[in-house]
Amino acid sequence: MTRVAAIDCGTNSIRLLVADADPATGELVEFARRMEIVRLGQGVDRTGRLAPEALERTFAACRRYAAVIEEHGAEKVRFVATSASRDAENRDDFVRGVLDILGVEPEVITGDQEAAFSFDGATKELTGRDDLAKPYLVVDIGGGSTEFVVGDDRVRAARSVDIGCVRMTERHLVRDGVVADPPPAEGAEAIRADVAAALDLAGESVPITSAATLVGLAGTVTTVAAIALDLKEYDSEAIHHSRVSLEQVREITARLLASTHAERAAIGAMHPGRVDVIASGALILQAVMERTGAREVVVSEHDILDGIAWSLA
Repeated sequence: MTRVAAIDCGTNSIRLLVADADPATGELVEFARRMEIVRLGQGVDRTGRLAPEALERTFAACRRYAAVIEEHGAEKVRFVATSASRDAENRDDFVRGVLDILGVEPEVITGDQEAAFSFDGATKELTGRDDLAKPYLVVDIGGGSTEFVVGDDRVRAARSVDIGCVRMTERHLVRDGVVADPPPAEGAEAIRADVAAALDLAGESVPITSAATLVGLAGTVTTVAAIALDLKEYDSEAIHHSRVSLEQVREITARLLASTHAERAAIGAMHPGRVDVIASGALILQAVMERTGAREVVVSEHDILDGIAWSLA
């Protein structure tokens, strides 16, 4: 086995996985899995630049992750950066900061690369299950973008589109510098319109309506699953490979849109960093399920982070 450290830095969160990976058996033995909400993509959709305070939050998390990596003695480290850093004019500042702290240069990957990592991470352990038909449609709803990947034993088609829970919130739900409370109806309709247009784009290169099983990834999907399961606190084991119906997603989305910030924050399984953006994310998930015809989504806690780890092994 090879001990690896994978870091996924997205628009909303930065995550770390330290694990032993054995390509021969397909086994990934975890030693540490961490997630922090740093909101690197704060304001990027509007300004085109990474905000100084967002960079400092991200660098602070990197310093903490460096200590975890050293503690567990990882032999290989890979840092992958996604939507926010792809879009930013000053991404060189980000690259230099990460290199100084972790000793590795962040790879600002393409949407297609992001999709492939997500697919590998989400589907590797699904192989051989006779209750989940192929092909899979893996949907990774991030902060700035959403990836659509169709495949069976490998990726057949992939597309990344610029809809994400942070991007949609900042574009349509912010009033006078703060997220409207509760989200306004016209803002929700604008999000639905943007998502519909993005699904049109995705459908040009990915057969999103032809998959047999929808697999959903990332914090929006896992949080919606936690709400559907009525968890009092976040429980990865209970959430992993749970199934959420379209009816449940519709009900939860309507509830989130009608809720105030305080009501959403009071949900036991809600991470504080998702309170302002979860309604937008749920709208994306609902629209994806309605467009693809999926009656349920299979929820995976394993995603791009696991795919990055496998790439090192």
